[in-house]
Amino acid sequence: MPHAAEKKSHGATAFFIEKGKIFAYFAHNHHGDDRTAVLIKASGIEEQEILIEADPALHYRPAYIGHKGWVGIRVDQQESDWDHIADRIETSWRLVAPRKLLERFA
Repeated sequence: MPHAAEKKSHGATAFFIEKGKIFAYFAHNHHGDDRTAVLIKASGIEEQEILIEADPALHYRPAYIGHKGWVGIRVDQQESDWDHIADRIETSWRLVAPRKLLERFA
């Protein structure tokens, strides 16, 4: 993603853009949950609930940030839909990107 960088945040790998706005985390066995997932920002609780209801084996409400509308997407599934995962990461990036950056990379 344009202007994206990686850093450690709270023991997890985080991906952020300008001014430290995080748009994704990589989580592996977070607090012993036996999941490997990417955590992405949704537009809000309503979208989070829709994603989880649509496919609860794939999507879940992650600890600590789920109450803010973030969604976990499991990447440890045998048949992971990488196009869906990439689309959700891009959507998350767009939700936190400054307007000027969005205009440049529309």
